[in-house]
Amino acid sequence: MPPSPTLVQKPLQLLEIKARGRFGCVWKAQLLNDYVAVKIFPIQDKLSWQNEYDIYNLPGMRHENVLHFIGAEKRGINLDIELWLITAYHEKGSLTDYLKANVVTWNELCHIAQTMARGLAYLHSDFPGHRDGHKPAIAHRDIKSKNVLLKTNLTACIADFGLALKFEAGKSAGDTHGQVGTRRYMAPEVLEGAINFQRDSFLRIDMYAVGLVMWELAARCTASDGPVDEYMLPFEEEVGQHPSLEDMQDVVVHKKLRPTLRECWQKHPGLAMLCETIEECWDHEAEARLSAGCVEERVVQMQRQTSISAPEEMVTVVTMVTNVDYPPKESSL
Repeated sequence: MPPSPTLVQKPLQLLEIKARGRFGCVWKAQLLNDYVAVKIFPIQDKLSWQNEYDIYNLPGMRHENVLHFIGAEKRGINLDIELWLITAYHEKGSLTDYLKANVVTWNELCHIAQTMARGLAYLHSDFPGHRDGHKPAIAHRDIKSKNVLLKTNLTACIADFGLALKFEAGKSAGDTHGQVGTRRYMAPEVLEGAINFQRDSFLRIDMYAVGLVMWELAARCTASDGPVDEYMLPFEEEVGQHPSLEDMQDVVVHKKLRPTLRECWQKHPGLAMLCETIEECWDHEAEARLSAGCVEERVVQMQRQTSISAPEEMVTVVTMVTNVDYPPKESSL
């Protein structure tokens, strides 16, 4: 039996709606002297609410780069029941909203990318000896910039576990909900309906989406000499803002297209390394994709390489970094 909801036994006041999603909406709320986020599901979406609640209550889910869970409630009477999830509130909101309104420096990009990858690497890892109990590996299955929240210092934390899947040794992964996620961020094998229902296959689907999120960061970064474009979603140039499943299948599966990596990015040593990492994340062949742990290590290397490079050394550095011994691709799968 799933655990009973953790009731928040304190006055909770809803203040304003901050976001709307497939499940319902997210409110900024006040809990005593603190702000919190309240994610409200209609009763018809009980399965998503229950799944997210169960994931948050797994051992070892407290991590700096995973959204902090506070509690849950059922509110309402008769058929007008709402299901609430209460989590930490982050004023800067989602990475999508932040990039719409702001550009990022190279160091900010590295910090966001590294902490995002660190959070996902933690989710993807299995820790039998965790101090809080056995933490299973978790595939998020809906990685996108809207589900990456930013703390005040731009540290990223992964949010929204309504579609997440846990993998425990000796147990079935359970219902996989079929073709799930956000179409724009779906890996080619998901769009084709050709998923291998193994743990590593689901983790690699997450990593495809990580490549797209890092492209979003690169497109709003001030590090290159070229202009910084207005914010666009991945594949917005190719399929617009509301692509159908057929649109995504045509672009991603049949034409094997990916968002454009601008030529000017290749002139900055760090962005050039980032582009290589992005391409390895969204590789058409799932087995060729980088793990989250490897992406975290790559970003650390990128920042280290560029921090010791003066502008006049850029050409030399580009030559040097092409021979860097990167961490192995499968370091955490």
